[in-house]
Amino acid sequence: MSIQEILKILTDSGIEPNEANVEVKMLLEHFANYGVKDIVMGNKLTEEKLRIVKEKAELRAKTHQPIQHIIGFADFMGEKFIVNPSVLIPRDETEILVRKAIEIINKNNFKMALDVGTGSGCIACMVAKYTDCQIIGLDISSDALNTALDNASKLNLFNKAIFRKSDIFSNVKDGEKFDIIISNPPYIPPSEKENIQTEVKFDPELALYTTDEKGLEFYEKITKNAPKILNNKGYLLFELGIGQSNDVKSIMEKSGFSNIEIIKDLAGIDRVIVGCLN
Repeated sequence: MSIQEILKILTDSGIEPNEANVEVKMLLEHFANYGVKDIVMGNKLTEEKLRIVKEKAELRAKTHQPIQHIIGFADFMGEKFIVNPSVLIPRDETEILVRKAIEIINKNNFKMALDVGTGSGCIACMVAKYTDCQIIGLDISSDALNTALDNASKLNLFNKAIFRKSDIFSNVKDGEKFDIIISNPPYIPPSEKENIQTEVKFDPELALYTTDEKGLEFYEKITKNAPKILNNKGYLLFELGIGQSNDVKSIMEKSGFSNIEIIKDLAGIDRVIVGCLN
C-alpha cells in the first residue's frame, strides 16, 4: 500500500484530484503524524500507519462523509475548530463575515457583540480573539453549544466568548444591549434539499434549511427584532445565500437599517451584508 494508492481510492470515488490531494495530506498528518517535512525528507510510513490512513480514506470514499468529520476538526482563520455532526463545518466564505465584523468592532471600539446561531462557535471565538469585545453566542442546539464551549476553552477565551441556549433572541435578557449582531443563519429553502451536495447533508439540518421557499425566514426574524437589542448606531451583519442579497437588503431597510454594504466573495457572489441602525 502506498500514498498514491490511497489517493486513488479518493479520486475513484469522484473526489476531484486537487481536493483528494489535500485530503490525503490531512489524513496522513492527523492519523500518521506524517507531514510535508517527512515527504521532503523521504521518511517512510509504517505499514500499520498506512493501513489506518487507508481505512479512513475508504470511509471517506464510501460514505462521502466530510473529511472534517473524519479527522474531527476544521481549519478556520488559522485555528483548528472541533467539529462533529451537531455543527456546521466552518467554510471559507464565513471568514469574510468574521473579518468584516472584526473591522467594524475595532474601528468603533465596540464592547458587546452577539452571534446568532453560533454552531461550532467559530465566529464568536475569532471575534473574541481579535477584538476587545465580549461576545455571546446563541444556539438552540445543546450539542452545538457544548462544541462551541470546547472550542472557546481550547483557545483560552474564557469570559470573552460566552455561550447560551436560545431560539434566536428568546434567551436574551431584559436590558441586554449589543453594539453588533452577527449571524450566518440557515438560508437554504427546503426545495433545494434534494440537490444539495452529499457532503453538506452531514451538516445538521437545523443549521441549513428554512421552512419558507425563498430561504429568508431567519433573516426576517432576526432583522425584525434586532433593533430592540441593538444600541444606537449598532450594526447587523449576515452571511448570504446565493441570490438573496436584494431581498435581505430590503428586509433590513424596512427595519431601520441604512448605509447597507454588500461584500462579494472570491467567486464574485454577494456573500455578506452589513447595515447600521439609524
